[in-house]
Parts: sequence; C-alpha cells; structure tokens
Amino acid sequence: MRYALSSALVLCALTVAAQAGGLDRSGQGVNILFEDGEVIQFRLGWTDPRVSGSLGGVPSGNVSNSFVTPHFAYKKALTDRLDFALIYDQPFGADISYDAAYPLSQNPVPGERRDVLRAKADTDALTAVFRYRFDRGLSVIGGLRAQRAEASVTVPAAAGYSVTTDSPVDFGYVVGVAWERPDIAARVALTYNSAINHTLEQSESLNPPPPAPPGFVATLPSSSTISTPQSVNLDFQTGIAADTLLFGSVRWVDWTALVYNPPNYPPLTNLVDYDSDTVTYSLGIGRKFSEAFSGAVTLGYERRSGDSLSDLGPTDGFWSVGLGGTYSLDKAKISGGVRYTDLGDATTNNGARFTGNSAWSVGFQITYALN
Repeated sequence: MRYALSSALVLCALTVAAQAGGLDRSGQGVNILFEDGEVIQFRLGWTDPRVSGSLGGVPSGNVSNSFVTPHFAYKKALTDRLDFALIYDQPFGADISYDAAYPLSQNPVPGERRDVLRAKADTDALTAVFRYRFDRGLSVIGGLRAQRAEASVTVPAAAGYSVTTDSPVDFGYVVGVAWERPDIAARVALTYNSAINHTLEQSESLNPPPPAPPGFVATLPSSSTISTPQSVNLDFQTGIAADTLLFGSVRWVDWTALVYNPPNYPPLTNLVDYDSDTVTYSLGIGRKFSEAFSGAVTLGYERRSGDSLSDLGPTDGFWSVGLGGTYSLDKAKISGGVRYTDLGDATTNNGARFTGNSAWSVGFQITYALN
C-alpha cells in the first residue's frame, strides 16, 4: 500500500497548473513528515499553460509563460515520537506577458517603443516543521516558514506605468493535526498555513502622455505592504481493497486578503486584488500492481467564481486529470506523472474575454531513504 501512496503523492504535487486564482503553485504540502525514517526528496514540475483571449476583436496571443516548480525536502525521525522536516518550495508565482499588438500593451506616446503588459512574481519558502505522535494514531504538526517575495509589473496603457520591488524575507508558521490507522492505510491530516506579510520597497515609473514632454519618465521610490494568503489543507487517504488506495485533498486559499496597491498606480485602483477565495478539490485512486510498481489516477476541480478578474491573471477555475506511477528500488522510490488541466473562461476588468484555455504539467520525484 505504501507504494500506491507514493505515486498518489506525486500526482497531488502536480497541482502546479493554474490553481487557486492562477498564483498557487506548490500547494504547501507537508506529506514528507509521514515518510518512514530518514529520507531526502527532490521533485521538479514543469507546466505549459496556453491562455489567450481578445479585447475589441484584437487577439492577445498566449499570455501565460511556462514555468518550473522545484521542491526539495529532508525528513528525519528524531525520536520514536518526534519527526522533523525541512522543506523548500515556491508556493506562489506568476509569469504573464501580452502580445505587443494587444490594445492594453500599446504605449500611449506616439512613436515610442511599444512595451507589453507583463507581470512576474516569485516566492521562495523554507519551512522547518515538526510532528509529534501521541497514542491512538494522533499527532500534532507545527513549524516556522521563511519566505522571500519579489515582483515586477508593466502596464503601458496606464501612462507607461511599471513597478519593480525588492526581495524581502519574512516569516509565518504552519500548524496542524493528523490521525492514522496503518492497518487500513488510513490517514487524515489538517494543516493551516499562516499569511505572511511583506513590506516591499519598490521603484515606480511613469511615462505620461502629453502635455508631458515626449520620452519623459518619472521614477518614484515607494513602499507597499502585501500579504501572501493564509490557507488550509485537508489531505486524506484510506485503503478500499487489497493493494488499492483512495486519496484526495481539499485546499482553501484566502485570496481576498491579497491586495497589491502601489501608491502611484495611475488608475487609482488596486493593481492586484481578488473578489473571492478559492476551494480546490482532488480525488484519486492508487493501485499496487507489483512489489516494485504502482500507479494512480487523480481528478482535480476548482469552481469558477464568475468574478471580473485582473488582466494579470485571466483564468477562473479549472478541472484536471492526471496519471502517474512509482517504481521502487532498494532505497529509492522514483515517481513520475502527467496532468492535463482545462482552465476556466474569464472576463477581465477591461472587458477582455479569455476562453478555451488549458495547460499540461509533467513532474518527476525521487525519494531516497538514508537509513
């Protein structure tokens, strides 16, 4: 049963495609805490989104760039009751750029270079987390998370506006509880990830239209406070037949608390905000086919909010299907998987309509036992 679980986890990890408002990439899982003994784990995912739409009959081109999501973790049993794990991931990110012919990407100054509407945001997180086991299968989880964040945004149609931030490191925490019953491969884990507040020191630039002189650029230093959202993960699994595992997860993300409002953004509105939180579901079945090989299939779903969205994240909800497998060697478990995601249609604040979009994700994971 343990091998079926391994392939299930690599598929759950492939939720890197347009999840939870399009910014949620890693899922912030702590499942390595449930591995036996001392292990190291490396995972690499790659997602290729295809997101396009039109405004006033002008096509946007593909606005979402492909991205890689690395993950590294180390876990050690400190005592027969206490486990420790150190986890690196990239929990949130964005990489959007529009075709130069798109109306929102044109520089308003005649004869000037046409910049494109683009946004890039990156986070890196290092989480140190402990798990203490009580009797009757109960355990508690708790730890600290250090997170780095940075962003750059260019909105040429807004008076040639752009902003670039520094890369502050700030701290949050994770807490949770779990219950296990090994004889039926059952486990339920509930974890809470706190919001992390960042104060961004940034440089804002404006290239306003006439009567400003042609080519005039105003550069303004400023600061903004932004919070990456709090979230709750519910992960579960249970054996349903010999060598067969049912597993799944529910993830809630508090996106309405994420607001980015640089003081000099010309429209006098928030550059980034959300009207709704998201709840993302996954459900799958893993099957052990031999002592060495197991496979799994998983389904994912996130309901459309129907809200008008930013042009910097023009997708709304999704459904997905994934396949994966795990091959077990003496001390290593090697897993791989592929996932197709159908991205929900969206209408942006500027009236652009994005329909018929999708993404492919592939992932590779190796877990190696050190003892």
